[in-house]
Amino acid sequence: MIPPTLATWVLVIFGLVFVFALLLYGQLLMVLWPHSQKTKDFLIGKGEDWRDKTHFRFAYGGAWADLLFWLPILLAGSVGVLLGHRWGYVLWAVSGGISAYISIILWFTEKEYVYPHWGPLVYYTVYWGFPVYWGLIVAFYSMLRLCG
Repeated sequence: MIPPTLATWVLVIFGLVFVFALLLYGQLLMVLWPHSQKTKDFLIGKGEDWRDKTHFRFAYGGAWADLLFWLPILLAGSVGVLLGHRWGYVLWAVSGGISAYISIILWFTEKEYVYPHWGPLVYYTVYWGFPVYWGLIVAFYSMLRLCG
């Protein structure tokens, strides 16, 4: 049993609000209405369109992968750490690693297209920054908590 600390609660709340909720919204848009302008405005930028079929397919496949794989791990890990279970920290570390890994890749590959619409503050915080920062912090924090 690893009782949650104030830091645990802060990371859980931040992760659920600024990573889970925003990603869930965007990925549900992508899965339910992949060709709608609302989806493209949120994911790419206002008035933008998919660059090509590969760009669309990557976004569509990523949405399904997030909804079926990553988001359940993030949610289960968050519940597990709040309940003080070691498995929660393991799932949280995995979720943090996934978050940082894919967001760093997308930070570079999408910059040319997404950055002009959102600007530097939103791009390096809410859009790609928070998943990177949260993911790295949670992975490191989970390892510290698991190692005592």
